[in-house]
Amino acid sequence: MRRVYLDNSATTPVDPRVVEAMMPYLFERFGNPSSVHFYGQEARSAVDRARREVAALVGARAGEVVFLSGGTEANNLAIRGVCEQQRERGRHIITTAIEHSSVRAICDALERRGWEVTRLPVYEDGIVRLEDVRAALRDDTVLVSVMLANNEIGTIQPVADIGALVRERRAAGQKHLWLHTDAVQAIGRMRTDVEELGCDLMSMSAHKLYAPKGAGALYVRRGTRLAPQNVGGHQERERRGGTEAVPLLVAFGEAARLARLELDERIEHLRHLRDRFEAGVADSVSDIVFNGDRVRRLPNISNISFRYIEGEGLLINLDMQGVAVSTGSACSSGSLEPSPVIRALGRDDELARGSIRFSLGRDTTDEEVAYVLEALPRAVENLRRLSPLYQKAQAERACAPV
Repeated sequence: MRRVYLDNSATTPVDPRVVEAMMPYLFERFGNPSSVHFYGQEARSAVDRARREVAALVGARAGEVVFLSGGTEANNLAIRGVCEQQRERGRHIITTAIEHSSVRAICDALERRGWEVTRLPVYEDGIVRLEDVRAALRDDTVLVSVMLANNEIGTIQPVADIGALVRERRAAGQKHLWLHTDAVQAIGRMRTDVEELGCDLMSMSAHKLYAPKGAGALYVRRGTRLAPQNVGGHQERERRGGTEAVPLLVAFGEAARLARLELDERIEHLRHLRDRFEAGVADSVSDIVFNGDRVRRLPNISNISFRYIEGEGLLINLDMQGVAVSTGSACSSGSLEPSPVIRALGRDDELARGSIRFSLGRDTTDEEVAYVLEALPRAVENLRRLSPLYQKAQAERACAPV
């Protein structure tokens, strides 16, 4: 049976060039980067080189990149780190209704400890409004956390405009106000520059970038103060204690370098395949809704709600035909609740439960898209044939006056 992987927003396959770069640091170059002898300094040099490559990908200085275990830890360090550092200045956070589950969980935890959290709506297009951010800002607001691109529907948020607003407030005297953006889905799929965005903190993850799982980074603008969340060592300028995972960081650095060099080509390839896929679905499947803005979005994500069927059932049916997709964030896999992201768009429970995320990757081919366009209508038809609601709707349509 043919296998087609369209779940690249959950994780990506590791690039063979990335594996080649990291292999020496699993064996002969095994030193601890905190050691002062040759083996340690060889490892330290590799970590520093990786830091420069990750920084270059997002237009940052190398010293502003803190290496971590992944995007979830980066979000924790950014949000908890700012809130705990600034708790005497204010205890108000602004975020959105469609953030990644890790950001939602952190904000929920802080709320239970006494912080106030304003969760802004995003409307039908899946995009937050600048005027809502402006209206929500208060003198005791210490952090605005708005993701750069959504992990389920791919919509790109106006982070640069929010960054300008935050800088305006700081210039007016609110020195304790910071902007964080979760860019885990964005890097390597759109041009991302921390200076253009005006963010103070940016979360990144290696395994969305064709590198192994277990490495991530947080961009921390010079002058931004954080309370460390992982203590017990002096690594990463005392922002994240613990011996660095040198092979994984080398892989992250190489993946970042390749993404920077190949970015335009990747974007063009992904956009071409996504548009072809969506046109094919619209032509072959009825009663569907495309979720999120069709223009201001990443080139690789297509989120579609299918009426009269459950997304989980469609996922399983497609998997039986060799096609891997998801019903939303991989971090929420197994949840019985409708996607909070799709619900935030104003969709009803039926559409929220019937949503599927198709996320293409650098290695996705035209032939694979063609195969999915054959498999998907069959799967939908098989499931709808078993749906009493669909049968009722069909009967009503047949009886409706022309």
